[in-house]
Amino acid sequence: MYFYQKVRVTNLPVLYQNNLQFRAVYEGLCANGNAVVSGLIGSKHSFLVKSLFDQHPDTTIWILNNKEEAAYFLNDLEVLLPNPPLFFPSSYRRTYNIEETDNANVLLRAETLQKLKELPKQLVVTYPEALFEQVLTPKELKRKTLSINIGDELSIDFVNETLFEFGFSRVDFVAEPGEFAVRGGILDVHSFSHDQPFRIEFFGDEVDTIRSFDVTSQRSTQSLNQAQILANIEQKEKEEVRQSLFAFPSANTLVCVHHCLNHIRWNQIQLNFTVISLCRRHTLAINHHTIQLWC
Repeated sequence: MYFYQKVRVTNLPVLYQNNLQFRAVYEGLCANGNAVVSGLIGSKHSFLVKSLFDQHPDTTIWILNNKEEAAYFLNDLEVLLPNPPLFFPSSYRRTYNIEETDNANVLLRAETLQKLKELPKQLVVTYPEALFEQVLTPKELKRKTLSINIGDELSIDFVNETLFEFGFSRVDFVAEPGEFAVRGGILDVHSFSHDQPFRIEFFGDEVDTIRSFDVTSQRSTQSLNQAQILANIEQKEKEEVRQSLFAFPSANTLVCVHHCLNHIRWNQIQLNFTVISLCRRHTLAINHHTIQLWC
């Protein structure tokens, strides 16, 4: 006779959180600054990363082999975590085609930078191709962000000029990031850091209300106190300073590297973070707290 106990999916992370092996992995990381974990199969990678993220006080970055693998484990984490992790993709529609960017990917990259700036503890899922694209410095990101709060005194004409400087296009109806529309005292604008556009209503030169809305139905979805309007951060200006994504989070960031990153010349990237390799064989050459990745 067999007895079965029903376990909810939401309870699984709790069970793994109390897993002594997972706790030992994090304790080893704290003691040694790096670790290699082997023998993981399937979604157990996701449970371990989730456990490490819960135990670690700062940002965790998980580097997978490619976009498809990153998307696969991203789905795992969206089930396991109360708040979805951040996905940091390449901005290009096709690999190494720098002439054609994907607005949806640009939005995800911008959202990641914005969230890392606002909250120091985030879980970021990415892959090498995306990491090789440099990002704005925090100073440049601030310069390319227009923050509008309820009660602010500013004119629609000023916002209109600023959006043109950001490279936005004025249209009749907003449909995608980088577009804005003005109808009387109402401004619709789709920021590159938000998945839905903002509808900002003015009473004279004062911001009266801010709401997000659905593009298809045009119905409001949420009342907000603030709108962060971010320019297209992938359009590089002359003499603009760029840096690696790894320069953005704190020095206490935890980096998880998935196994078999054979198609990337990792010796071009040097990480000065705590690194854990989830692998079937060693892919790390360790020199004190500096990790040089190679294949």
